[in-house]
Amino acid sequence: MQTFSIRRPAVHSAHGLVAAQNRHAAQAGADVLSRGGNAMDAAVVAALVLSTVEPWLSGIGGGGFLVHADGRTGATETLDFNVRSAAGLDPADYPLADAQAGNWFSWPSVVGERNVSGYGAICVPGAIAGLAAALDRHGSISWEEALQPAIEHAERGLEIDWFAALCIAIEVPGLARDPVLSAILLDDGHGPKAGADTRRFKPMALKAKLLRRLAKAGARDFYEGESAASIAADLEAGGSPLRARDLAAYEVVWAPALTGRYRDFDIAAVPGLSGGPTFFDAAQCLADGPLSRETSPAQAALLNATAIRAAYEKRLNTLGHAATPQAGCTSHVSVVDRSGTMVSLTNTLLSRFGAKVALPQSGVIMNNGMMWFDPRPGQPNSIAAGRKPLANMCPLVLSQGGRPVLAIGAAGGRTIFPTVLQLISGLSDFGLSLEEAFHRPRIDASTPRIKIDARAEADVAATVATAFPVEIVEDTLYPVNFSIPSAVMAAEHGFIGMAHPTSPWAAVVAAAS
Repeated sequence: MQTFSIRRPAVHSAHGLVAAQNRHAAQAGADVLSRGGNAMDAAVVAALVLSTVEPWLSGIGGGGFLVHADGRTGATETLDFNVRSAAGLDPADYPLADAQAGNWFSWPSVVGERNVSGYGAICVPGAIAGLAAALDRHGSISWEEALQPAIEHAERGLEIDWFAALCIAIEVPGLARDPVLSAILLDDGHGPKAGADTRRFKPMALKAKLLRRLAKAGARDFYEGESAASIAADLEAGGSPLRARDLAAYEVVWAPALTGRYRDFDIAAVPGLSGGPTFFDAAQCLADGPLSRETSPAQAALLNATAIRAAYEKRLNTLGHAATPQAGCTSHVSVVDRSGTMVSLTNTLLSRFGAKVALPQSGVIMNNGMMWFDPRPGQPNSIAAGRKPLANMCPLVLSQGGRPVLAIGAAGGRTIFPTVLQLISGLSDFGLSLEEAFHRPRIDASTPRIKIDARAEADVAATVATAFPVEIVEDTLYPVNFSIPSAVMAAEHGFIGMAHPTSPWAAVVAAAS
């Protein structure tokens, strides 16, 4: 059997860094820093580019969260721009296929999977409102300037290499059911073949046209102007309960950070319907245990599994469900500028390609936010009209001495906060460098069986198995068994950044001096 090891070195810079799941997005953000822009400028630009160059994970048809921490004052603030259900939605339109199924780890399916794919699965997207609000509050460049890199990528088209071809091929049956999405991404109903020189592109003319209009008309045009009218018309024609009034009523929410502490770190998270509260539950459980630098990897894995499992039981019984059928369907960006200001931003379509619907007049790939609601009535997060669902996204900024030192987050549904917790524990409990922490094998305790990375020490699985059922898995590109993190961190003489080692497109790009 052939074995090999993949290493990704940390990137160092004194002028700022952008860590993202796509090299083009990271480069676009770093270019903004190089021109004198700040962390929020770079984060918004990177997120907008991600919506074009990696459309299966996030986009302007989705929503998300961010945490901003000022490098000079240490002040933190959060922004909720997650998706919202239609005001006229009727929960009866989502009948259960099996009313007897479901427990605190899963729930019954809906007839026809109406909450998972198609127009019935779509919620009001918050990405455009959120990114524009973030730029207006903490940025220094104009909205029109922020959109330019995304417009250029849309006009050039989606780059098709072997990885893009793989990501599209995985979802061909679902993509083929929507004629607009099929026309944008497929070749005569089949997955595209990667060009030998990786320079094959699929044009995104409708998306480019919409972005150009938003650059001139402003972000609110997406919700109240000509763009909103076309979006609402397409949604209604497709059978969505969303109407023009739902778009016009959408608002983002700025709020003080939910704060807590783990070891020597003060941590800022998004409050409310995010992964933040559950992260703190698990972190407190871990902090109360016997974990120390002398703890063996096997015992550390068991302690992490116990903490994560207890936190999830509380979350799924008291807050409700927020699940995705597969991990990795989100994008995260971590940014630091030369002043030390940090932004941790997570944006998602939920599933791969969201609802697997692209709107005919704008080409926007829409989210399947209804999937984040528990379809069982009478639950904390049951399907309801005009509400935001419970989300798994967990962007964090960690501080020491009143100044931000680490912006971190991940993509991957329920696997997000378990990954972030283990990375932070690696730094604080075991004295690992950021690079060492990112390469350390992890577990995932967000499913009934604890997943153990096959690269872990030989006794890890046996030790965890004394308390939980386990499954040994590879850290593969597909299926995505562990989440895909990125982080930037303050270091001596500047900053360091890391992206997920096994992700072929992930990158950290430094700002030029």
